[in-house]
Amino acid sequence: MAVTATYTVTGMTCGHCVQAVTGELKQLPGVDDVQIDLPTGAVTVTSAGPLPDDAVRAAVDEAGYELADA
Repeated sequence: MAVTATYTVTGMTCGHCVQAVTGELKQLPGVDDVQIDLPTGAVTVTSAGPLPDDAVRAAVDEAGYELADA
């Protein structure tokens, strides 16, 4: 059963930013799809199961951006 979660990522300003964050998140086990709304920073991740917040935060950090606190 697919799980969809939405996060807010700060610091993204262009298409390259979107590609960097998408690429890192898609490397997480179970991630099927990543959709990013650049103007709002909303990142919607669809995965096979719930993702640990620390794994999502680490992936976003690796891309050079910050996961906003919920």
